[in-house]
Amino acid sequence: MSLLSWNDQYSVNIQKIDDQHKVLINLINDLHDAMKQGKGKEVMGKILDELVNYTVHHFAFEEKLFVEKNYPMTKQHKLEHDKLVEEASKLQKSFNNGETIMTMEVLSFLKKWLNDHIIGSDKKYTAHLNAQGIF
Repeated sequence: MSLLSWNDQYSVNIQKIDDQHKVLINLINDLHDAMKQGKGKEVMGKILDELVNYTVHHFAFEEKLFVEKNYPMTKQHKLEHDKLVEEASKLQKSFNNGETIMTMEVLSFLKKWLNDHIIGSDKKYTAHLNAQGIF
């Protein structure tokens, strides 16, 4: 059973962004599945690398849309993106430096981050971008 399942509460009603969010959910589920099989630490580095790289790509895509469509909360949203990338990068760096990182802590951070960011922040831009013809 997956830790997170895609449903309408995650949808921002913009297909490309929803598809990108699904990739992030799948990465979190991959880590969860590996952890359930006792292989969490074995795949942690690979998943953290993928997560950080994909998140940077995803945030850049969103931010480009914000600028193109004059989203009024671009600055605030970008600051949140920057903070999330910084936190994920710290986890990645700690892991790469051989520091002990608990799989459950990482999983909890990622789940909370995804839920809080998509449902709490990303939903705020839906109306503005949809009004600009972005679906």
